[in-house]
Amino acid sequence: MALAELYTQYNRVWIPDKEEVWQSAEITKNYKAGDRFLHVQLEDGTELNYPVDPAALPPLRNPDILVGENDLTALSYLHEPAVLHNLKVRFVESRLIYTYSGIILVAINPYKQLPIYGDAIIHAYSGQNMGDMDPHIFAVAEEAYKQMARNNKNQSIIVSGESGAGKTVSARYTMRYFATVSKSSSNAHVEDKVLASNPITEAVGNAKTTRNDNSSRFGKYTEISFDQSYQIIGANMRTYLLEKSRVVFQSENERNYHIFYQLCASATQPEYRPLKLGSAEEFNYTRMGGSTVIEGVDDRANMVETQKTFALLGLKGDFQMDVFKMLAAILHLGNVEIRAVGDERSSISMKDKHLNIFCELLDLNSDKMAQWLCHRKIITTSETVIKPMTRPQAVNARDALAKKIYSHLFDFIVERINQALQFPGKQHTFIGVLDIYGFETFDVNSFEQFCINYANEKLQQQFNLHVFKLEQEEYMKEDIPWTLIDFYDNQRVIDLIEAKMGILELLDEECLLPHGTDENWLQKLYNNFVNKNALFEKPRMSNASFIIQHFADKVEYKCEGFLEKNRDTVHEVLIEILKDSKFHLCASFFQDSPVSISPFSSTISIKSARPVFKSPNKQLRMTVGSKFRNSLSLLMVTLNATTPHYVRCIKPNDEKLPFEFDSKRVAQQLRACGVLETIRISAQSYPSRWTYIEFFSRYSILMTQQELSMNDKKQICKIVLQRLIQDHNQYQFGRTKIFFRAGQVAYLEKLRSDKLRHACIVIQKSVRGWLQRKKFLCIKQAALIIQQYFRGQRTVRQAITARALKETWAAIVIQKYCRGYLVRRLWELMHVAAVIIQAYTRGFLARKKYRKMLKEHKAVILQKYARAWLARRRFQNIRRFVLNIQLSYRVQQLQKKMEEKSKENHGLLERLTSLASIHMNDMDTIQKLELDLEKLTAQKRTCEEKGKKDKEDSEQKILKLENQNKELQEQKKTLEIKLQEKIEEMKEKMDDLTKQLFSDVQKEENQRMILEKNFQNQKQDYEKEIELLKAEIKILKEEKSQLQNQIQQEIVIQDGLKIEVGQLAKQAQKIPELQKEIELLQTQKLDVEKQAQSQKRELREKMSEVTKQLLESYDFEDVRSRLSTEDLEHLNEDGELWFAYEGLKKATRVMESHFQSQKEIYEKEIEGLNFKVEHLSQDINHLQKLFREENDINDGIRLEVSRLTSENLVIPDLKQQVSELQNQKLDLENRLQEQAIKLKEVSHRLHYELEGERTQRRNNEAQNEVNIEEKERLKVKTQEIEGMSNGLMQDETQDEVQSKIKQETTRLTVENMDLEEKLDMKDRIIKKLEDQIKTLTKSIEKAEAHVPTSSKEYIGMMEYKKEDEERIIQNLILDLKPRGVVVNMIPGLPAHILFMCVRYADYVNDADMLKSFMSVTIDGIKQVVKEHSEDFEMLSFWLSNTYYFLNCLKQYSGEEEFMKCNTPRQNKNCLKHFDLSEYRQILSDLAIRIYYQFIVVMENSIQPMIVPGMLEYESLQGISGLKPTGFRKRSSSIDDTDTYTMTSILQQLSYFYSTMCQNGLDSELLKQAVKQLFFLIGAITLNSLFLRKDMCSCRKGMQIRCNISYLEEWLKDKNLQSSNAKETLEPLSQAAWLLQVKKITDDDAKEICEHCTSLSTVQIVKILNSYTPIDDFEKRVTPSFVRKVQAMLNNREDAPQLMLDTKYLFQVTFPFTPSPHALELIQVPSSFRLGFLTRV
Repeated sequence: MALAELYTQYNRVWIPDKEEVWQSAEITKNYKAGDRFLHVQLEDGTELNYPVDPAALPPLRNPDILVGENDLTALSYLHEPAVLHNLKVRFVESRLIYTYSGIILVAINPYKQLPIYGDAIIHAYSGQNMGDMDPHIFAVAEEAYKQMARNNKNQSIIVSGESGAGKTVSARYTMRYFATVSKSSSNAHVEDKVLASNPITEAVGNAKTTRNDNSSRFGKYTEISFDQSYQIIGANMRTYLLEKSRVVFQSENERNYHIFYQLCASATQPEYRPLKLGSAEEFNYTRMGGSTVIEGVDDRANMVETQKTFALLGLKGDFQMDVFKMLAAILHLGNVEIRAVGDERSSISMKDKHLNIFCELLDLNSDKMAQWLCHRKIITTSETVIKPMTRPQAVNARDALAKKIYSHLFDFIVERINQALQFPGKQHTFIGVLDIYGFETFDVNSFEQFCINYANEKLQQQFNLHVFKLEQEEYMKEDIPWTLIDFYDNQRVIDLIEAKMGILELLDEECLLPHGTDENWLQKLYNNFVNKNALFEKPRMSNASFIIQHFADKVEYKCEGFLEKNRDTVHEVLIEILKDSKFHLCASFFQDSPVSISPFSSTISIKSARPVFKSPNKQLRMTVGSKFRNSLSLLMVTLNATTPHYVRCIKPNDEKLPFEFDSKRVAQQLRACGVLETIRISAQSYPSRWTYIEFFSRYSILMTQQELSMNDKKQICKIVLQRLIQDHNQYQFGRTKIFFRAGQVAYLEKLRSDKLRHACIVIQKSVRGWLQRKKFLCIKQAALIIQQYFRGQRTVRQAITARALKETWAAIVIQKYCRGYLVRRLWELMHVAAVIIQAYTRGFLARKKYRKMLKEHKAVILQKYARAWLARRRFQNIRRFVLNIQLSYRVQQLQKKMEEKSKENHGLLERLTSLASIHMNDMDTIQKLELDLEKLTAQKRTCEEKGKKDKEDSEQKILKLENQNKELQEQKKTLEIKLQEKIEEMKEKMDDLTKQLFSDVQKEENQRMILEKNFQNQKQDYEKEIELLKAEIKILKEEKSQLQNQIQQEIVIQDGLKIEVGQLAKQAQKIPELQKEIELLQTQKLDVEKQAQSQKRELREKMSEVTKQLLESYDFEDVRSRLSTEDLEHLNEDGELWFAYEGLKKATRVMESHFQSQKEIYEKEIEGLNFKVEHLSQDINHLQKLFREENDINDGIRLEVSRLTSENLVIPDLKQQVSELQNQKLDLENRLQEQAIKLKEVSHRLHYELEGERTQRRNNEAQNEVNIEEKERLKVKTQEIEGMSNGLMQDETQDEVQSKIKQETTRLTVENMDLEEKLDMKDRIIKKLEDQIKTLTKSIEKAEAHVPTSSKEYIGMMEYKKEDEERIIQNLILDLKPRGVVVNMIPGLPAHILFMCVRYADYVNDADMLKSFMSVTIDGIKQVVKEHSEDFEMLSFWLSNTYYFLNCLKQYSGEEEFMKCNTPRQNKNCLKHFDLSEYRQILSDLAIRIYYQFIVVMENSIQPMIVPGMLEYESLQGISGLKPTGFRKRSSSIDDTDTYTMTSILQQLSYFYSTMCQNGLDSELLKQAVKQLFFLIGAITLNSLFLRKDMCSCRKGMQIRCNISYLEEWLKDKNLQSSNAKETLEPLSQAAWLLQVKKITDDDAKEICEHCTSLSTVQIVKILNSYTPIDDFEKRVTPSFVRKVQAMLNNREDAPQLMLDTKYLFQVTFPFTPSPHALELIQVPSSFRLGFLTRV
């Protein structure tokens, strides 16, 4: 499409304007080719016929949708007015100071502090692609850092601009960004040192000018060095062209360098008094500009800051004082008064105060200095001449000395800064930041402006070459044909300045001449370049200046002072005086061969723009121009070896007003800094570039249905473009992008907006037509109704006459009587029919009711007898069951008693055998004694006295034994009586076991305790007696030995002993009596066995009776009799159908009642059997207790019998009796086995009874089939009755009867279906009964078997050895994998095992063991967390286990506050000996540390998904808002192949949630973690929204709100509404609402202020300023509306920060949740490899 065709009505163009440079105008008439005028209307409404040249039409204005773009290259029309307008809209309306222009970042100085440089902003830009975020200086720094890390190539950031444009601040923020994102791992704080270099260089190199309060008066290139991990390791600084003349001269309203004023402001401080300074107004060098104070700047505070930065760089107090001495000396030197002595001489007083102070500070000879400041030495070949100087010459010499000293001092400070920033290692890469002056043009331009503009020419050349290189790479990458573009090449200007015989060489040549002057040099320039070089001109009105055509503008330079500034000379005598100074710093400045003090490695060399130490020799001295040219060449070599990034700083106005835009000044700077040249170059090629996907998404509305049906989107784009744009030269198809020439995107936007506008018109047309049609139909309907009523009234009026009224009345009367007659006749017929029908119906109903009442009466009687019979049978069954239980219980008791008796017999047998052996031993001893007595007869006479005494003693002993024997016999009788009483009591207890069992047990236990005490007392008495007898036996043995010695004397005693033997024989005769007593016990045992056998017989008989009753209880004959067919025979009696229905109802009710009663019987029987099983199990337990007690009693009895038999020497003949008792015991065991077999037979009988029940159920099913057949017969009979009733009843009654019959038949079918379901239920009940019988038989078999040994009881501890601690930690903590633990195991299992080990250490009361175990456990957890610090599952697992371990320590600590929810068993498991509160605190701190690391890992995992998923991904169809993108979006550093969506975020959240749940994390901790994640999502999304103007649109607000609803739905799905996570999204939700709400009226502003309570004023204003329409139909937010909202929010007190702190962490709380798991039930899985632990 031709460009001229775009100049149509309603399009807008730019017209030049004197004040605003350009102004907008709207075309009012289509332009035709050849027209000389363009009809336009200005914005103020003025009509204008603007003359135009057809070859150069006015530039077109971009559509409003493209205005305010982040990148100027995204504009469809690229020209100066479009760039200027876009910058103005962004700066004034949106308050955005940064804008991209291709590869350039345009930064406009806002002259106001903005909250866009905090650490949160830095972190927001870190890692982001350059085109994804709003333009920012941090984005440029991030791009440089990222390319350095990715390509391993050095980078450069070139910051340029006018004085006051913000170059220094931009460079400072760039360095701060690098220092923040690339923190060094060492403790040297290199980043702080790099940043600290800025305040020092600003203090000594910046000054106040008319344009800027902190203007850099030198160029600076800072190389920031990085190691292989891309962390800062050091830096190096180069300086260029310090403005030395400012030391001695300042223009009006300007100041000297800041450091002088800082010293003067601090002069009163004690440490600065030796400098003898005063206020700045007292010194010539500081008061010359008349402005010694800067508003809002505290020089004294800045001095303190300068000292701090010196100290941070390692430059201590001595060095600082030396520097301050040099600076103070310069100030005093400026105050040295030089008086004129005539016209040719000058002098300085030796009493000059400031001269003496100057010499004192620098340790110089004041006489020499006073002399040589006013004289100069001229050395010729023959002589040396001393020539006095005039006062102006002396003043110039003094000022030159001051400049020289300051220049050396400046270079020295820079070198010391570089030394402080040196690094020992090897530099891997670096990023250079160039802060250099931009193109300058003033009213009077001198040597400094010439050098500055020369440097900018070199930089512009480098920039042009880099731009073309990038363009060529882009075209080659996309396979676009490369065409040469004509652009401005400034090589000719550079050659004019620096080539051979150029301006600089001619200037150096003139400086070498002794009598060279500025006029001679200028004349040489005229001769060489005027009319020979088009870029050099001679002014018409001046002979003291020249003009050079720079790339930005023409500049006129005054030649005055060029030679002096280029020479920069100081008299040699003054230099010699300074060399001789005893002040080492001053002397070192002027040495011939100084030694470098900067030990940098070869990789980084410290290069200053001017060498620090140079010889003053004329032959070796270099001019300032030569040195600047050399340093500039080195800089260009460095820049060409790096990848450059450009920042162009712009001054919006000269008055330093915030957010005021002076179009003239901005346009001038845009031309000077090369931005417009870049735009011009881009406009000549293909400036607009779209990817195929972006083009398809944006312009799919222009595609036809046929085109959209194709699958290849790339091919669709080609076809559409070929159809829409006929001129194929206006676009090119690349591999991934479409390239458009200037204006083509605007044309496509116009087509798109026209299509949308046409669609809106069609929609409006249809809607408006529908509304009008609806309104028309309503009006039409109302008109018709009005017409209807009107016409009716008119017809009535016309038709009403007297005759017509009479005829009408007569007809009405006739009709009345006729109709009345007909109605009465019809009513009479109906009345008769109704009476007849009522009579028959009432009779039928009465008879039916009577029969029904009769049958119900009979049924009641039957039910009465049946229920009574059932109740009696139920009672009999219960009574039989109770008797059976009692019999079985008694049988079991008797069996157990038999077992006990057998055990007693066995014990008696053992006692008898032992007694027999003792008796034989005693008989042997008696025989020996008889032999001894026969030998001692000879000694009897001599021992009569002793024999008598022995006889008396023995008689007393015998009496004692007899008395004891009697007492034992009495005790035996009492025990027998007690045994009989016990047996009778046991029988009584068996009769009433269920009521008095527990009380009897208690009584028996008390009695048993009493008996045991008695037995123990008796046992002790017997043991004492036995000991006494043993002692007596020992005495007898001793006496025996004496008797052997005195045999002859003991003959008399022998007779007495024989008498004693006879008495013993008489006592032995009492043994048969004891045998008789034993026989009585045996007879009692036989009686007990007989009673047991009789009870067994009764039990068998009762069991047989029970089985018979069970068989009889399942008889169904009575039910079948109830279901007889007598009722069916009377169904058709008297021809009435209802009796048949009633009979069928009755049959079904009988069946229901029968099945119900049978169901109840079954259920009661099941309950009875369950009760039996429970009762039997309880009886078994009680009997076991009773048997244990009886065993204890029998043991006491056995002890008594054994003692009696031992004392009475029971004969061993009782062995046979014991063997007989054993045989009887075997017989009893055989009988018990037979009893068990019989019980099994009973169970089989029950099984057979169940089979019989099944047969009965089958009979019931057969009966049910009979009922079905009867139902079918009833259906047939009902059909017959229906046929009969047709003749008797009328149609209406017949229909009613048929409906009732149908209802009854359906009801009967439903009842039959219910009966079938009930039969199925009965079948299931029978199966359940069979299962219960099986379990009953198993329980009976278990009861018959012996009682198993009790299982091992655990007390919830793990026994371990101290040497096993390392194995426990290794296996349970270090080597444990979470996925193997969380499956089918209790949560926190490792924690519980650890605590069980702690309990064991506490249980054994070993403090060292406990302390050691707790220490290694905590160290193990720390180690595993450290080794897996990035493993989410491991951190989640050990956070959960640490939390459980902490809760276990609290739960079992024994403190009351933690024991409230414990069970009694858990309270018993509390720690007994140690207080672990200190370890609880350590574990709590460890858990908090794990939690925060756990949060960091989750945040790092989800953070890359947040912005793509929440902001960039568009899940809602039809709201895509893609707009033209600029160069930055095209040249993104990283191609994002993996795009995250909202689903990715939800899946990640679900993964976190499921993992935390699997690891058993407490619900409160889980909620806190989710709340933290939601805060991060909201904060990052909102921060990104603040920094992305392209996302601030209404449609994006809808998408964000939709994504928030997804997150809320996820919370609801996971039941996490109570976590307060939703509240953390409130700021984001309000921001989305703010994007969607209307923003026009005062009410809208008020609503915004009331609703957006979670957003700060800064954030609300930022969103309003950044709001960007996607289509032409949306409107921008006007600045007046933003100011209105801001005024309403002024009273709100909130934080001034724009960004949310994404690093903020909510305080975590660990709630105490007691563990419900019992420690004694916890088992250790084999997978833990803890087999060496033992459960206690």
